[in-house]
Amino acid sequence: MKFDKDGFLNDPALWSEELAERIARDDGVGHLSTAHWAVINDLREHYLEHGSIPPGGHICRVHNLDSQCLTGLFQNMREAWRIAGLPNPGEEVVSYM
Repeated sequence: MKFDKDGFLNDPALWSEELAERIARDDGVGHLSTAHWAVINDLREHYLEHGSIPPGGHICRVHNLDSQCLTGLFQNMREAWRIAGLPNPGEEVVSYM
């Protein structure tokens, strides 16, 4: 199974841009714009390098987006994390996303 019980991809190596587009479409986010991809790529890069979730506001600032860009683009950090194909960060972290 590619996804866990909460809908997170078990293995980030199984992720693809096509899968991200499908998750976004199925979850009601819609077509992924250039701004979406900038955030997705930053999330993946940070996680694969550091094994952690970066501050959402930092990602928005780096790309000259509104400080609340995650909620505007994805509804919330959890959704961005799922679309980025990253594994479940755990119940406590998900509750803060």
